[in-house]
Formats: sequence, C-alpha cells, structure tokens
Amino acid sequence: MIEPQILVFTDLDGTLLDHHSYSFQPALPALQRLAAHNIPVILNSSKTRPEMEALKQQLDNTAPFIVENGAAAIIPSGNLSEEPEEILFAAPRDVILEQLHWLRSKGYEFRGFNDMSAADVADVTGLTIQAATAAKQRIGTEPLMWQGEEYQLLEMKSLLEQVGLQLIKGGRFYHVMGQYDKADAMQYLAQRYQAINPQKQVISIALGDSPNDARMLERADYAVIIKGVNSDKLMITGAGHVMRSQGEGPTGWNECIQSLLNQLLPVAH
Repeated sequence: MIEPQILVFTDLDGTLLDHHSYSFQPALPALQRLAAHNIPVILNSSKTRPEMEALKQQLDNTAPFIVENGAAAIIPSGNLSEEPEEILFAAPRDVILEQLHWLRSKGYEFRGFNDMSAADVADVTGLTIQAATAAKQRIGTEPLMWQGEEYQLLEMKSLLEQVGLQLIKGGRFYHVMGQYDKADAMQYLAQRYQAINPQKQVISIALGDSPNDARMLERADYAVIIKGVNSDKLMITGAGHVMRSQGEGPTGWNECIQSLLNQLLPVAH
C-alpha cells in the first residue's frame, strides 16, 4: 500500500499556538510524529512573513507557508522546487490603506496596525517589541481594532466590498484584505504537491479556531475545529470529514492530529 501524501494546513493563534501564551509545547508529540513521516506542516495564518519565519525556526519547520490570510504562499528552496518562490495573491497594502483613510474621513472609528507604533502593537497583542515590529511588516492586509457601533461595522464591510476588498473577523482583530482567503493558497499548494507526487493520493488536513478559517476548513478533506474563544462562532458546510477538539489550542491540536494519523497512516506504522 502506497502511503498517502498527507498535508497539514494549520492556523496559528488559538490553534497550534496557545491563545494567551503563544506556546506550542502541548502539540510537540503530534509535530514529532508528523516529522517522522515526512508530513509537511504548512502554517496558514494572518501573521506576516517575518513573524512566521521566526516561528518556523522555533518549530524546526522547513515546509512552505501561507502569510496574511492567504496574501502570499512562500515556498523555501528544496521543497516544491529547487529555487525559493513567493506567489502573491494580494492587492498592494497601499490600496487598502487608502480606502481606510477615506473611511475614517467619513466617520468610521477603528485603529489599524498602520496607526500604531511597535510598542502599541506589543501592548494590544502581548508580543515582544521585536515580534510586534515583524507584525507591522505586511504585504497585503491590515488588521484593525473596531471602535465604532455594530451597525457602522456592517456599513463599512459593505463599502469595502464595493471596492473589491473584504473585512474578515480573526481571532484577535478584524482584517481588511482583497478577495482571496486562506483556502485559495491552501489549494494552490495542494495542487503543487499533487503535481510532484502524481502516484500518491494527496490528503489535506486543516485546523482552525475562528471564522476566518471557515473556507480553509471547508476545502480540506479533514477539517478540525479547535476549541477556543471563537470556535463556537465557527460553522462550516460542505467539508469532507469534520471533527471538533475536546482540548483547547495546542492540546486539542495534538489530540486531533494523533487521532487522524491513527486513521490515515498504514497499520504497519
């Protein structure tokens, strides 16, 4: 029996990383088991490229990764090709900032990362100054904190959609971005893996905890909703197999990945 090419696509905050401490330690047993079977763990997050590269070093992770809710897929050398690649799906961030400047002039109240210093970002996220500096280095998205009324938020969402942008609720912030999402970049990378493994069945596992993970989860063969502060608001339709974790964050991540590997790997393993 040919072992399938399993791909694990995972959100970070509240999923692989603890929502409060940012620790991934409880997920280490599953991460080590995945590494032993050469199963790539593809990080798919609202975080920026510098943030994710720092985390990938901590995780000893050399797989491709997806930044800023699908703004770009980054393929390090030696993965799907010999040379490194950066595939952009996003509109330039300047376009987003221009629209937000116009919306603020119309009375909509919010505070984006572009309005904050690194110290401000550190204060609202709990990140270090160094990590907050990396969080501000964005390609095609703008996280913001909403400060107005609920009805105004719906108005602003509609106005952004009229100019080809969208407002997505993440685990901590709202994200203004183009008309793409985590699912598009996930499917792109899954197709790339299938192209270099034509004889294998490619199986995608996606893990997330908040509404901006919904389409990624719906497009995966196996969708895992990780218990957390936003998971009750995460409703998905059309996914293949769906499971919800009992544990929160990386504890639930470890629990569900171990269970899925028990199902998907040949019995000899």
